[in-house]
Amino acid sequence: MTLKLMGIKKGMSRLFDKDGNLIVCTVIFTEPNIISQIKRVEKDGYNAVQLSAIKVKAPKVRNVTKPLKGHFKKAGIEPRQHLAESRIENPEEFQVGQEVGVAYFAGCENVDVAGQSKGKGHQGVIKRHHFAGGPAAHGSGFHRHGGSCGMRTSPGRCLPGQKKSGRMGGERVTLQNLRIMQIDEEKNLIVVEGAIPGARGGLVYITKAVKKNQTQAKK
Repeated sequence: MTLKLMGIKKGMSRLFDKDGNLIVCTVIFTEPNIISQIKRVEKDGYNAVQLSAIKVKAPKVRNVTKPLKGHFKKAGIEPRQHLAESRIENPEEFQVGQEVGVAYFAGCENVDVAGQSKGKGHQGVIKRHHFAGGPAAHGSGFHRHGGSCGMRTSPGRCLPGQKKSGRMGGERVTLQNLRIMQIDEEKNLIVVEGAIPGARGGLVYITKAVKKNQTQAKK
């Protein structure tokens, strides 16, 4: 079990490795997350750590609900915009009010990043499912729509689960085993290889790539 840190996608950049190869990267701003609650199996039924991130600015503090204000007051921290819970095995290693920053990923080679993908609205089958489409000739009546998806004989209907047009994007997407290219503890930045889901300014969740580490350990 690893902690799930929250960060903000700042945008994309590029770096060069020692051989001069260009590597496309994504920059994530990870303000130190503060532990706002520790759950234990004796009281809550399971062990977990609740992290809070992104301080609520003064004008918007009035929008924080009274239950949340009481929750943060009990923890002795200022209100935060986002909360995330991570299952752990040893809650004794953490304490309420402790800060967890990008230094948590020091010594880790790969991370998993989850976020909300960009919403594309209602899209057709070519953009949504990468259909090839029909001939582009003027005489063709089949250009960008899907082909036959049913039958005239029994059962005489379209079976469920067919690829059709519909809502695209706006879903939680997780990319696994992204290589860490750089960590800047002073600026609270972590740079990972490749693209991550979401638009600039979107919230993302970063965890250590357990599967990758387990595979390397077996080898």
